[in-house]
Amino acid sequence: MSSFATLTDALDAVAGSSCGIHYIAGESSERRVAYADMRARALGLLHHLQAAGARAGTQTIILVDGLAPFVDTFWACVLGRITAVPLTPGNADEHKAKFFRVLARLPSATLASERRVFDRLRSYAAENGLADRLAQLERHTVFLDEVSDISVPGIEHRATPDDIAFIQFSSGSTSEPKGVILTHRNLTANIAAIAHGVGTRPDDASLSWMPLTHDMGLIGFHLTPLFEGADHWLMPTVLFVRRPGLWLAKASEHRVSISCSPNFGYQHYLKSHDASKAAMLDLSRLRIIFNGAEPIAADLCREFLAALAPAKLAPNVMFPVYGLAEASLAVTFPEVGAPLAVDTLARGALGPGDRVRAVDAAADDAVELVRVGKPVQGCELRIADAQGDAVAPGTIGRILIRGDNVSPGYHDDPELTRSSRTADGFLDTGDLGALLDGDLVVTGRVKEILFIAGQNHYPQDIDLVLAQHAGIELGRAAAAGVRSPRATTDEVLVFVLHKGDDLSAFAQTARTVRRVVNERMGLPVAAVVPIRQFPKTTSGKIQRFALAREYVAGAYADALAELARLDQRAASPGTAAFGDLEQTLMAICQAALPGRTLSPEDNLFELGAGSLTLAQIYEKVEATYPGYLEVTDFFEYPTVRTMSAFLARRQSEARA
Repeated sequence: MSSFATLTDALDAVAGSSCGIHYIAGESSERRVAYADMRARALGLLHHLQAAGARAGTQTIILVDGLAPFVDTFWACVLGRITAVPLTPGNADEHKAKFFRVLARLPSATLASERRVFDRLRSYAAENGLADRLAQLERHTVFLDEVSDISVPGIEHRATPDDIAFIQFSSGSTSEPKGVILTHRNLTANIAAIAHGVGTRPDDASLSWMPLTHDMGLIGFHLTPLFEGADHWLMPTVLFVRRPGLWLAKASEHRVSISCSPNFGYQHYLKSHDASKAAMLDLSRLRIIFNGAEPIAADLCREFLAALAPAKLAPNVMFPVYGLAEASLAVTFPEVGAPLAVDTLARGALGPGDRVRAVDAAADDAVELVRVGKPVQGCELRIADAQGDAVAPGTIGRILIRGDNVSPGYHDDPELTRSSRTADGFLDTGDLGALLDGDLVVTGRVKEILFIAGQNHYPQDIDLVLAQHAGIELGRAAAAGVRSPRATTDEVLVFVLHKGDDLSAFAQTARTVRRVVNERMGLPVAAVVPIRQFPKTTSGKIQRFALAREYVAGAYADALAELARLDQRAASPGTAAFGDLEQTLMAICQAALPGRTLSPEDNLFELGAGSLTLAQIYEKVEATYPGYLEVTDFFEYPTVRTMSAFLARRQSEARA
């Protein structure tokens, strides 16, 4: 296990190594880049960044689709002591809005991007009064796909341990992006702790499909293997989404020993799991699969391990962990090789100050929580009350952390930095948990982030989108999340102020809310709830948790039943307007077939929809209405109208 003071020291140390990074582009398409060549490429790219105006101590936003361009640019920033700012180049308005809000926080930043990614920003900029700012930025942009000559090296500037290496802006908030500062000291401390925690071996090899804009992808599965001078394989996330079986096929082919996935990745793989193909794999060298980035589902872990047992996957490889960007990455790890540790607790005793209570798995309020281990080397953890004082073991409290791996603060936000720290220097993570036999169990969160398909979403962002695109002014709608006992992801609820008892007009509002949130953010809304008055704190903030609790208790059941009847009436044959479900399916299919104008009676196959297009449609439908359809259902119900009718029947059967 190697120890370095800066990322630059680590890169210099492995530049003579025979190992390197392997980019997976497909089943039979891979490219290997030795660490020495990677360093040379980064140095040549640094010349172009500096020509565009980047200087030591300034920021460069990295906004790219490709893995190799991202890696090259990241290391170019490191070598030039430029602060890297990775952002996800998504197609949704949410991603574009976040980009411009981050840009507003970094007025002198340069940009490293690709022409096709940059062009996607143009129409959004024109529609939102940002064209001039984008034009100004273009003068300080390096288009990586247009750089042909990297033979001239840039000017290196050595970093010190307390220099900022990169800023990770929160993945969930577009309205108020929160930039987590990570120094070289933070990163090297946490990487050393990660290596110690997994007991790195000379022959370790890792593989990841997590995006490099995510801390687990970048720190856990690029920087950590590089620090160890080990080979590692990276697969584009979109390739995993399209061909989930390739993940484990490549792990088998390359004798990988360490990999990772959050809940939704295991779930996505299992939907297309082919037992006969899996039995031909050899996963016997895979000794650790990290499971983190969202609350861990015990049932899903067990199902995945059982499904891959014929591929020689050991039953003790699942490695449930807890971490966050403010900790660089890792906070707690279990023991390597330990079996999955699960506690069955009473859901009603998981609030702040509660003593956890074990119950039988068959109890109505039983919930399974996975233990995520003990603090990693050099990181302190305290379970505390609202005043920051430690609570007794087995008591729910706030999760506080302190150590060299913990961020010194938030970019350009001294007030948020101050308010997130205790007097003795602990960071309040905003999460709730308890210590059971010294192991951490995460029970919930003080902050009201929604966890959906591996991504964090702030409910305030949903409110903002509704204000911008649905005509529902801020303060009249409030999003919240609930999670069913066995579910692996949150459901989105939207509460909208409504006066009077007639719900006919509100039914259209509800359809608009679902459509806008789906189109603009890619999030399915489980329920749109009419409410007369919001519960609020003494400072005037809406109590979203209280709304969700009332929903679970059935307080809005009658109103929602009436809305369902109105929806069903709107979808009945002979009406001019489509039902909400049919409209949603139409929007999904239309987005996958740009340039065509669809009707609900059009046959997707007759329109020439190929397997990739059908896969894209299925993935979107499955994300919106999980668990109801199989890909093969499209062959029997190839039109939007027949598919929506079939889906409606499946939903009705599930409720019966």
